[in-house]
Amino acid sequence: MTSANSDMTIRDIRVTMLRLPWTDDPWLRGHALGATRDILICEVETSGGITGMGYLFVFRPGMASIAACLDECIIPRVKGKDATAIEAIWRDLWTATMTYGRGGIAAMAMSAIDIALWDAVGKRAGLPLHRLWGHYRSQIPIYGSGCFRGAGGDGMIEKALHYVKQGYTAIKMQVAHVHTLAQDLDNVRRMREALGPDIDIMIDVNMGWSADVAIEMGRKFEKYDIYWLEEPVPADDFAGYQRIAAALDMRVVGGETHFTRYDLRPFFLNPCLPILQPDPMRGGMTDLRKIAALADTFGITIAPHLFPELNVHLLASIPNGIWCENMGLIDDLWVDPPEIKNGMITAPERPGHGLRFKDEVMKFKI
Repeated sequence: MTSANSDMTIRDIRVTMLRLPWTDDPWLRGHALGATRDILICEVETSGGITGMGYLFVFRPGMASIAACLDECIIPRVKGKDATAIEAIWRDLWTATMTYGRGGIAAMAMSAIDIALWDAVGKRAGLPLHRLWGHYRSQIPIYGSGCFRGAGGDGMIEKALHYVKQGYTAIKMQVAHVHTLAQDLDNVRRMREALGPDIDIMIDVNMGWSADVAIEMGRKFEKYDIYWLEEPVPADDFAGYQRIAAALDMRVVGGETHFTRYDLRPFFLNPCLPILQPDPMRGGMTDLRKIAALADTFGITIAPHLFPELNVHLLASIPNGIWCENMGLIDDLWVDPPEIKNGMITAPERPGHGLRFKDEVMKFKI
């Protein structure tokens, strides 16, 4: 490493917003995530010439609000600081946005910067993030997600079988919101019959039920050997989570809609969920690592929400990482995505997170 790029003073921060069409992929039918894909890119450039890249995949309207928060509240506090002082920067931003943040837009804006800073530090060290953080293993089990409710029972089964043919040993299907309870039960039954006994089936409710309904349906699902029941109730219904977990024999999981370890605190004070699913875009990699350490303390495993190309680094660096999730929503955008083969994802060995958007992606700037 030369002295020229040893100066990690943050010289510039650039924010780019993209609005892309969906790739022409029949397996994304029924995704119900809008007509386009919104991506926010945050680049942190140091005086030594190293640029770290952070990104957010914004599922719903809000990208311009996040960009405004970055411009007004985040970037002015970060420029000129040492990019290696990630902990200090995270704490400063958390404190500065306390009265209007602690989640939501502010936390997502912080996350974009945080991901970019870790990428820059990894590049400066010449190490992939999973080795910078303390390598544990190179391969992690990955499950096929996105058997979307909007595709109906036949569509969900067809996509699940597509995953199985690729070597996946677990898939996730959806219930609630668009189907009756009877239809949901029939779809689960048919999925088990189609996949046989050797493929794990996860069920995602996406916060679509009350605790009472989740208990009723969970008991009916149990005979189909369901691996987990995900987000059965709204994120803030911690009492509902506790009731459901106590009533069912299957695993009850959640955490993707919670912001930072503080939002997840009730699950540590009462560890009723055996698996947590934190999202790196709701607190950044700094907080994600702390969630993983807290979870390990209480015997809880981690299966983070989406973004396998990023989460693979966390999972490869901790002992309690159990699953990576792949939905294929932005796989087509990367120059060199991590390898997925035979139901396993392999952590890349490129410095930082090792991700770079294809040049043609940038033409969709807005």
